[in-house]
Amino acid sequence: MGRYPPPDAPPDEPIRATLRAGTPVYRVHSTHRAPTAYHTRPSHAFSYGGRFDSTPYDPYGYLCVGFGVGAAVSEVLLRSLVFEGDGTERLLPRVAFEGRSLSFLRLAADIEVVSLMSGADLAAVAQDSWLVRTEGADRPRTRDWGHWIRRQTKPWAQGFVWPSKHEPADRMAILFDDRGDPPPLEPTGADPVDFGTQDGERRLNGILAPYRTRTAPAVPR
Repeated sequence: MGRYPPPDAPPDEPIRATLRAGTPVYRVHSTHRAPTAYHTRPSHAFSYGGRFDSTPYDPYGYLCVGFGVGAAVSEVLLRSLVFEGDGTERLLPRVAFEGRSLSFLRLAADIEVVSLMSGADLAAVAQDSWLVRTEGADRPRTRDWGHWIRRQTKPWAQGFVWPSKHEPADRMAILFDDRGDPPPLEPTGADPVDFGTQDGERRLNGILAPYRTRTAPAVPR
């Protein structure tokens, strides 16, 4: 378990991976935000937020994408949902998905990232699977580790890639706006799916069904 501070230097050279131009990726984002727009507001350094978000100690624009629809959706919408243990479906609160959309994108150029995919990749940065699987209260620690990995891989690393926790058959990536020439993403031409619409909610339920999850019913007004 990797709940310790980063060392002064990595034990090995961090492992590089190249994400190829043209690779399709998927993003769940606030509907009011452009599909390729970076988050520019840092997360609180010592409170909840994303795994590798920026903080005031290392401010940078960032965005996360999944390499499959299931990974993109489950990493954003299912990370705080647990099963009750009685075999029933999980209910996704409406506040979790209303106001969000799914966009279909592709990489506009080759992108060089730090690979956190394997045990050997993680060991090269003095870590183990804790870094890419832990949740909740440990997120300030994972953000600190992310800042340290960025420092060790400056200026080449344009992001990180790691196995999705909630869809282990697929990958997630975070991309930084201060490394290389943004934007590294472009729309595919497919219309985004607005989960706040009736059709968008229907399509979301189709994505969630294999994960034994469905959207909570609307409360009559």
